[in-house]
Amino acid sequence: MAEKEKEQQQEDPEVRIEKLKKEAEELTGGQMKTMNSGDLPEEIELAFWEHVVAFEKTAWTQTFDALQEAGITLPQPDELDDARLKYKLWEAINGLTMLGVELSHTDHLSDRELYADLWHDLLREEMVLQPDNPAYACYLDVIGSGSEEDNFVYLKYYADDEYRQHWAKDFPGDPIPDRETPPFDRDRHLPKRAKWEDAG
Repeated sequence: MAEKEKEQQQEDPEVRIEKLKKEAEELTGGQMKTMNSGDLPEEIELAFWEHVVAFEKTAWTQTFDALQEAGITLPQPDELDDARLKYKLWEAINGLTMLGVELSHTDHLSDRELYADLWHDLLREEMVLQPDNPAYACYLDVIGSGSEEDNFVYLKYYADDEYRQHWAKDFPGDPIPDRETPPFDRDRHLPKRAKWEDAG
């Protein structure tokens, strides 16, 4: 273990937390405002600020590039037949999980539609990836753009009755589609990153 890591472990947790808060504020150019979180156990607060600093120190990258660097080649959708496309889709999904990225809301899309969406759009978004940190995860919501189309899809396939009622009340001018069962059954099989509290 490096000398710096040994020193940090021996350092008083309260002192270490304050140093991390100051470092986080410097890394964000003063944009991050800290507040007293005295209700949190010291070890949880320390872990939180360590994660914040690690996040701010990590460069943003396209997940497409990160998958390529991990040895996962992703041909254009129209170059793949259905069997090969399905294989490549799940290779990409599992590769994303290894990078700490979880997909959600995919059951309304066929394999080809999802792969095309990933290839052309979603994997081109830049994210902060920390594959070596089991306590860190990013979430890639296929319908998370906030667009009218994505909201409509959510209401149609994923929203429960209570959510739909609230939406109708809050946005009376929006059409509320009839609820339908998604045509595909993929989401419950998607791999998940370890939960923060389980990863230590």
